[in-house]
Parts: sequence; C-alpha cells; structure tokens
Amino acid sequence: MTVNDDSFTNWKHREEIAESMIPLIGKLHRERDVTVLLHSRSLVNKSVVSLLKTHRFVRQIAGEELSVTETLPFLEALTTLDLGPSQIDIGRLAEEYRADDRGLGIEQFTAQAVAGATGANKIECREGRDVVLYGFGRIGRLVARLLIEKAGSGNGLRLRAIVVRGGGDQSGGDLVKRASLLRRDSIHGQFQGTITVDEANSTIVANGNEIKVIYANDPSEVDYTAYGIKDAILIDNTGKWRDREGLSQHLRPGVDKVVLTAPGKGDVPNIVHGVNHDSLKPDEQIISCASCTTNAIVPPLKAMDDEYGVLRGHVETVHSFTNDQNLLDNYHKADRRGRSAPLNMVITETGAASAVSKALPDLKAHITGSSIRVPVPDVSIAILNLQLARGTTREEVLDHLREVSLTSPLRRQIDFISTPDAVSSDFIGSRHASIVDAGATKVEGDNAILYLWYDNEFGYSCQVIRVVQHVSGVEYPTYPAPAV
Repeated sequence: MTVNDDSFTNWKHREEIAESMIPLIGKLHRERDVTVLLHSRSLVNKSVVSLLKTHRFVRQIAGEELSVTETLPFLEALTTLDLGPSQIDIGRLAEEYRADDRGLGIEQFTAQAVAGATGANKIECREGRDVVLYGFGRIGRLVARLLIEKAGSGNGLRLRAIVVRGGGDQSGGDLVKRASLLRRDSIHGQFQGTITVDEANSTIVANGNEIKVIYANDPSEVDYTAYGIKDAILIDNTGKWRDREGLSQHLRPGVDKVVLTAPGKGDVPNIVHGVNHDSLKPDEQIISCASCTTNAIVPPLKAMDDEYGVLRGHVETVHSFTNDQNLLDNYHKADRRGRSAPLNMVITETGAASAVSKALPDLKAHITGSSIRVPVPDVSIAILNLQLARGTTREEVLDHLREVSLTSPLRRQIDFISTPDAVSSDFIGSRHASIVDAGATKVEGDNAILYLWYDNEFGYSCQVIRVVQHVSGVEYPTYPAPAV
C-alpha cells in the first residue's frame, strides 16, 4: 500500500466515524435539548465533512488536530446518561481527559464532568418562549434563520411572528418575495431546510415552524394576543426607536420584553453577551444588543484589560458597506454616505468606542474610534491599538488570547486564527463576535495592536440570539465549565 493509499484509507475511516456521530448528536438535541459542541462550535445539523473540518480546525488554535476517533467515545458515553438541557463540549472533555491522571475510564470521567446536567441536578425542559421579529431586513432574516435552526426539541425559542410595514402589495406576492429573501441570500447562501408559503393565512412555514406575517405601520396597530402569542420577546430590527420611550411602544398585550438590534440611547442597557449580560436585572424589559462593532471590540478589550490593564486605546474600523449607504451617488442626510458604496472607501463615524463604557463600566481607559466603509458586502475588521499598563511580548499576548478563545467564559465571543493568508471572505458565517488574527498582531513593550475580524451580519446576529436566550431562561449551562 502506498502512502497516498494509506492516507485515503484513513480519511474513509474517519468519514465512517463521523457518519456514526451524526444520529447521536441529533438524538441528544431533539430528545434531551442537549447541544454538542467542539471547542464552542456547535456540531448540531453538521455534515460529515463539516464534522471533520471542525475537528481539524482545532489544530490552528490548540496546536494539534483533534480526531473523531478521540471524541466519539465521549459522545457515546453521553448517550448513556440521564442528561437534561445543556451544552456539552466533547472537545473539552477529550482535552481534559488527556490531562487527567486518576486512571478513570471514559464513561466514568464523562459522568463526573457533566454531573451538573444529570439526574437530580439536571434542568427540566422549559416551555418554549415566543419570539416576534419587528422588521425583516438583513439582521431580521439572519436572526430568523438562527431561531429556526435552534428550534431543536421545541422547548427553546419559538419564532411566532414577523411584523413588516403594511404598505407592501399583500395581494401581489409580497409574502412570496419575503419568503424568497429568507430562502436565498447572496452572501450567506441557501436556507438550510424547506420553506413554504400560505398566502391565505399570511404564514411562512420554515422547517415546520409556522410564522405569522403581520402587516403594520406602527406598534399600536398590533394585537399579539389575537395570534395566540403570549409573554413574547420582541426583537426590533428596524432601529427606528432607540430610547426607552420609543421602544416601550412595543410593550403591548402578548409582549413581555423588547430587544433592540442597534445601540440603545439614554438609560437603555447596552448588552454584549459574554461581557455584561449577567448584569441584566430580571425585570428589565427594554434591552439593546449594542452594535456589531461594539460586540467585536468589547470582548477582546476585556480579555486584554483583565490580563494586562488598558490605559487608553483607539479603534479603527474597516467596515463593509450597508443599506444605509447609496448604491450610486445621491443625496444622503449624512456626510459622505451619499457617495456610491460599492465604488468608494467612505470615511464615517462610529459610536462603538463611546459605547464601550456602557458594556465595560469598570474600564478606566479612554477609547476613541473612527470608521471607513469599504466596497465589500460583509465582514469587517477592527484594528484595536492599546496602551497597556505593563510591558509584554507578542508571544505572551497570543498565548493569552488563544487560551481565552478555548477555555474562558468569552470562548463563544472570541475566536482565534493563525492562518497566514486569511482574508475577509473567510469569515463569512462566523458565529463569533470577534476573530483574533494572530499573524497580524503587533506587540512592542506596552503597546499592542490587535486585528479583529467580524462578520458584522451573522456574528452579530448570533450575539443577539445569545442575549435573547439569556433573558428567556433557555441559555443552558455548558460542561465542562469554562475556566474563570
């Protein structure tokens, strides 16, 4: 047998193992509301090749590839346990088992590592929480995709309705067009599943989820209880109202909380999941998820401040163009944004730097910021230039951020990549708020410059969903518990 034959045989063997993992992962998700992760990456609804690629990706951050032959026994052990709703990271289990010197078998080690999710300790499945989307633009449709994907066992979040302006031609295929935009996306690809339209009942059915489409020009026009909606979390994707007074218009019968997908004004709490979501009071009804850029810079800023202390900083955002700009030169109320977005780099302002203080009130450093819009449709990069409280080295900073991305409470917010030829399109579909580019990182004494990629559409939408899961009570604990 040649070396090539040997490599191919090994690949086919790993494919076979990955195939055997798919029904186990699916059954845990559907029947027990357990999400199986691999170093914070969900393995639910993944293909054979996706499972293998996720295992291989670990090599870039952990230094060596993780094989499906190593993780399968932990997955099999999980299926024998009386598990409750939870997130279980089999990559972390395999890693911690390697370092364990107690001589335990995999079954016994796994049972101890996830004991908080089993037997008398387990959380019982909760009744599903209704969700309403107010607005159905770029972020609204991506949030809808995520809600449908995460419907799982039906005990989590349930997308019940979408509210759109009533000026559309409702008799001339308006619903079909909106469903088509959900089904096909020029950047993020095809919807994973099936979508049908019931125009007679103004309903979109996506992967079995019946979603009522409600036409209204103002929150006061909607009676959510008429559609059987109760105690819902309403996600406002329009950005039309950003203060407490305006957003409170949504608090009508059937709606319990309002989550804004834009920076909030006044006393509206700006929440960056992973950083300050635990500060939310249970009775808070109006919440902002801040901006995509704020979500990108705050987690690594916290990671750096916790370890080194940050005295001051500046963030320069190179941001993809958005619908707020013009395709061709035309009048715009803002400076420069009237110039053609796909043809120009456009200097503009960003409120992300000033929003840092809301998410990180303990940070004493003064952070300034500016932004340039560039002719790409998605994925941006934030260049974070920091003066630290103590000197360090590039190797130390990279080791710290790599470890944060793997084991810390910020592991779902911060990703880490060391690929030498990474470019913006490589990060389309990233579920992290921020991806540290190791190759571009610069450190000299007490000065550190971090290059942080982020999918300003999908990564941000994932952060929105995490906030909604948290306030709804369906953000289940993760095992093994992350290092603090």
